[in-house]
Amino acid sequence: MVSIKMFGVRDEERPMAENWAKEHNVNIDMTSDILTSDTIDEVKGFDGLTLMQVAEVTDDLYPKLKEFGIKQIAQRSAGYDMYNLDAAKENGIIITNVPSYSPESIAEYTVTTALNLVRKFPLIEKRVKEHNFSWEPEIRGRVVGDMTIAVIGTGRIGYHVAKIFHGFGAKVVGYDLYPSDKLDGILEYRDSVEDAIRDADIISLHMPAFKENHHMFNYEMFKKFKSDAVLVNMARGALIDTEDLLKALDDGLLAGAGLDVYEHEGPLVPIDLTGKDIEDETFKKVLESDKIIYSPHVAYYTDEAVKNLVEGGLNATLEVLETGDASTRVN
Repeated sequence: MVSIKMFGVRDEERPMAENWAKEHNVNIDMTSDILTSDTIDEVKGFDGLTLMQVAEVTDDLYPKLKEFGIKQIAQRSAGYDMYNLDAAKENGIIITNVPSYSPESIAEYTVTTALNLVRKFPLIEKRVKEHNFSWEPEIRGRVVGDMTIAVIGTGRIGYHVAKIFHGFGAKVVGYDLYPSDKLDGILEYRDSVEDAIRDADIISLHMPAFKENHHMFNYEMFKKFKSDAVLVNMARGALIDTEDLLKALDDGLLAGAGLDVYEHEGPLVPIDLTGKDIEDETFKKVLESDKIIYSPHVAYYTDEAVKNLVEGGLNATLEVLETGDASTRVN
């Protein structure tokens, strides 16, 4: 019987994995731990490996996995920037992801966050808690149908974001290295990210993270924003230089930001740190900012998405073990 080691498992995922195991006659051993140098020996004796990894898989782990006979890692998310794809390939390890598990979930959360920003909900909520029920310009909102929305990355998630904003009557522009004909009549493509954001009121990021776009949204890029624009990032934290974002918000280069990801979130998410000190000073500034809505990487977090991620990772693991390759291979 095929035996699979499953890292990063939450309690809610266990019944889903157990049902899958019964249906496919596969043995699964589950742990809530992530893969590190401290836990890698747990892989010994297993045929396949599926992870929900947030922290980096360090280069020294790939030869160890090869030593254990592991030929694949199935990441249970769309993002895979926590892996060194070249190092994995050098050690004969196929990396897969789950490219589409519920793009609608993330798209709906994206639009929800953007609406909260343009309608000044964080400030309204703060004032209500202070029993300040007055009407003043600082809480006056704007109508989305009168806005221009820039969608940066128009794949599965960006496609749905564009459709929803188009439904509001907004003008939607976008940028992608590979434009999609499916968005004809919904989104107008621009030749560069700078062109797309120049007149945008809402900028929504939906790109994977690569070396080439690391900190693409830095202080120089924020200078190109409209001063009343808001930035929404439901993609990867590394797209934004967080210190530059904080400075840009303080300097009035943009009006606000909605972040579901943070570039150094590995030690923080998804962990309950109630009552504990947070040592990351930059992250503390994010949490304290009145101009930022932060959430802990939950845009995807719906019933449908969780089930699809569990089954997607396990399906990819079994596919590699049975065929030697996978349709969701990324390296």
